[in-house]
Amino acid sequence: MMWLLLFSVGAYSWLILRRWHAWQRMDSSYAPESFQPATAITVIIPVRNEAQHIGALLQDLEAQQYPQHLLEVLLVDDHSEDATTAVAAEFILATTIDVKIIRLDSYVNLVGKKAAVRKGVELATGELLVFTDGDCRIGPEWLRQFAFLYQTRQPYFISGPVCFQHTNTLFERMQLVEFASLIGVGGASLQLQKPNMCNGANLAYTKTIFEEVGGFAGNEAIASGDDEFLLHKISKCYPDKVAFLKSQKAIVYTMAPKSLPAFILQRVRWASKWKSYQNRQVQAVAVVVFAANLFLFLAIPAAGLGLLHWQAFLPAYAVKCAIDFLFLNRILSFLRKQRYLVYMLPLQFVYIPYVVCIALAGLFGRYHWKGRMIRNL
Repeated sequence: MMWLLLFSVGAYSWLILRRWHAWQRMDSSYAPESFQPATAITVIIPVRNEAQHIGALLQDLEAQQYPQHLLEVLLVDDHSEDATTAVAAEFILATTIDVKIIRLDSYVNLVGKKAAVRKGVELATGELLVFTDGDCRIGPEWLRQFAFLYQTRQPYFISGPVCFQHTNTLFERMQLVEFASLIGVGGASLQLQKPNMCNGANLAYTKTIFEEVGGFAGNEAIASGDDEFLLHKISKCYPDKVAFLKSQKAIVYTMAPKSLPAFILQRVRWASKWKSYQNRQVQAVAVVVFAANLFLFLAIPAAGLGLLHWQAFLPAYAVKCAIDFLFLNRILSFLRKQRYLVYMLPLQFVYIPYVVCIALAGLFGRYHWKGRMIRNL
């Protein structure tokens, strides 16, 4: 037990330190004032039951510092049961930007986010497709930052940073810190050309590359993770053509789940795709993270029962905390949330059993999401 614990924590430390160093080396990307965008962009927003939020996002898009003749917005509605499309239709009457509503219920057998994304890509006229979610908020230079990175480096796939906002409770602030670690690991892994994760609330890719790699073909039965599986496919063909947009002006803001059940459902949804990863490097990262947390979790009762020396358990736990602190300090500074670093302390008490339980629950691949029962095959 002791050697398994020390080996797993050592592997975890090596993994995180590599990504800490990669994040340090990653160049920031900011469009200068002289930059003249020349890329036709289509913003695709797959939505379901977002009447409360979609109006604010559309206003953010209207305020973009981006040439309107180069901007198209496609709102793809996935059978919403509220007033999402009505709110968008009212906005269209008053705006000067090009916004179109696409209703999946106008087509036969088109249901779910993957179908919404595919239909959006099919109907898009832009060269670069930029994606976000209906409950997100964006800054006025969001699209300029994507266009600048695209025009200067010509990547086929761009992952952007996402952060929680309006975190008023201890629970929400702990989530912000945990979520920041996921964003940081995803961005740093892209820098290492070993991509493992991204977030569909802030990413972009070209219409050409989506069609070239066959879109979501091969992952149709997996309800979650369409963005990550596409990232893996593109990276496999063009490892030097995927990038992370390290720009504070490109941060997309969203809301943390307000309740524990909602949080668990979200994380189980994310975890449900892990067993379907085919990239061995991605699988290895998931195994290392799970193993380190599993053995730290088992070490507590083992130490209490005298099966493991406290001298082995406590240093292993201290090393993991120190590595996490080092990495999170850098990521939270980038997100302008460094004051939240203190919430790493209460997070450590629940993070280890949380990772173990959510990972195991995700293996079943079954969960409720937005009024639907989802089961990955």
